Amino acid sequence: MSPSPEDSGRTDPAHSWVLHATDNGVSWITLNRPAAMNAVTRDQRERIIDLLADASADPDVRAVVITATGKGFCAGADLRGSPSTGDRVPGDVARMIRRGAQRFIAAVQDCEKPVIAAVNGTAAGLGAHLAFACDLVLAAESARFVEVFVRRGLVPDGGGAYLLPRLIGPQRAKELMFFGDALPAAEAERLGLVNRAVPDGELAKTAREWAERLAAGPTRALALTKQLVNASLDADREAAFAAEATAQEINMTTADAQEGVASFVERRTPTYRGR
Repeated sequence: MSPSPEDSGRTDPAHSWVLHATDNGVSWITLNRPAAMNAVTRDQRERIIDLLADASADPDVRAVVITATGKGFCAGADLRGSPSTGDRVPGDVARMIRRGAQRFIAAVQDCEKPVIAAVNGTAAGLGAHLAFACDLVLAAESARFVEVFVRRGLVPDGGGAYLLPRLIGPQRAKELMFFGDALPAAEAERLGLVNRAVPDGELAKTAREWAERLAAGPTRALALTKQLVNASLDADREAAFAAEATAQEINMTTADAQEGVASFVERRTPTYRGR
């Protein structure tokens, strides 16, 4: 994808290091620091958070793809420029994590449009969690996922200890986090962390096909479904059923729901407009 008009002429790093284009109802967000294996700076993080919020608010955007240039998807957070240990006071680290990595991951999960990760290479640390926070994950066969924190003597951040047990169970999550071994895409698919591992040359094509299929779907119904599934992981049955009933009530007011029912009665293919 080429940058959108909004990116043309921009020279600040947040815009050159995060490319953006909208095509066929799909917002393409591309990390573009290949020399740094797409390690995420603060400015990049804020740019992506803004783009995800924009996607939620724009009725013409109906799906999102997050991908990257070069050989790496995302090597995690770029720690250069972080305050040294001696400069910190109690509370600084927790505040930094809340405002930074956790807010970043929450922006993906809270986006009102379905988000696909197209993982083109190594996804490590926060980069792995960025992929796992997406609604669907496609990975090139050469991609790897690394819970790199233990190698640096660190505790996982960016919601890793929240996301992984919900995706693959606590024991598998602990294995990945305790050892920090690289997980090939095919094994990640087997465990359920990846929806599909595809040949490297087919990643962009598959991501486009999936995203455009989502973009042609009933956008509000997909948003409500995403909310229900995400909330169900932390809700009891009573709360989950109440949320489902409320979502049904809201969705039945949409034009797409009415079109879906009418097309069924009339035995034709529905045409959804995201409204």
